[in-house]
Amino acid sequence: MGLGGISPVAQFLIAQKNEVQTAADSVKGDSTAKRMVADFQQKAPSITTADQLMNDYSANQVVLQAYNLGALASQQAVERALLTQDPTSSSSLAQTSQNASWLAFADAFASMGAGNGTASSTPFTSDMITSTLGSYEQRHYETSDAQQKNGVGDALYFTRKMQSGKVKTVDDLMADSTLLRVAEVVSGYDPDQFGVLDFDQQKRIISSKVDLTQLTKPESIQRYAEQYLTQIQMHPSYNSDDKPASMIDLFGGDDGGDGILSLFGGSDSGSSSSGLF
Repeated sequence: MGLGGISPVAQFLIAQKNEVQTAADSVKGDSTAKRMVADFQQKAPSITTADQLMNDYSANQVVLQAYNLGALASQQAVERALLTQDPTSSSSLAQTSQNASWLAFADAFASMGAGNGTASSTPFTSDMITSTLGSYEQRHYETSDAQQKNGVGDALYFTRKMQSGKVKTVDDLMADSTLLRVAEVVSGYDPDQFGVLDFDQQKRIISSKVDLTQLTKPESIQRYAEQYLTQIQMHPSYNSDDKPASMIDLFGGDDGGDGILSLFGGSDSGSSSSGLF
C-alpha cells in the first residue's frame, strides 16, 4: 500500500492493524534478517552457556534485538554480567542497576545466571524460541527505515510495550531508550538536547512531565503514541538518527567503551561484575 501523503498518525493506525504478520513478512523479505532467524532457529536448542550465545553473532543479535537491547552487542561486560549472575541475588547487576530492561533479560536467562553462565539445559524451549522470534520480527519491522522515518516504529513499540503492563515506574520507562524518546518528545523536548543532560536531571524532568498512572488504559496509551507522532510531524528535527541517552548509555554506550563499568574495574574480559554497585 502506498503511504505517500498519509499522515504519520494514519500510517500508525494502518500499521497497527496487522503488525505481527507484516513484521514476519518484513523479515522474510530481508535476506540478512532471514538468514539470522534461520541460524537462531537451528542453534538455539543447543545453547546452554553464556559463551555460546555471546559468541554466536546471529543468535546474539536476534536475542538482544528481541529485548530491545541491541546496544549491549558492544557492551559485552554488561551482557556477560546479566547472563552469568543470578538475577535474584541482591548483588547482581540486574538487581543493583534498577534497570527493568536488564532485569527482564536476566530473568529470561536465569537458568544460566544461576549456574554462573551455564545452564543444565537450554533456556531456549520451543515456546521461548517462538516468543523471541516474534519479538525480533516486530523490532526488525519497527526499526526499519520505512517505520522510523516518521516515528511510526517508535509509536508501535511504545504502544505494545506500555500495554504489556510491565512499565510501572519512571525508572522502568527510562531503562528503555525507545520509551524514553517518546516521553521526551511528547513532553516537548528535543531528544538530542535532552540526551546531554545527566541521568538525575532527566529523571527529575520526566517524573514531573509523565504521569504513568494515566498510561494504564489502552486508549490513553494510544492517544499518547499519537501525540508523539504529531509532535514529530511538527518538529521533524526531533526525528534524527541520534537517540537519547538512557540508562543503557549511562552504563556504557555504543562506542565500544564500557561506560560506568570502567569506573568499577569492569571490562570485556569476561570477568564477573557482581560487585559493581
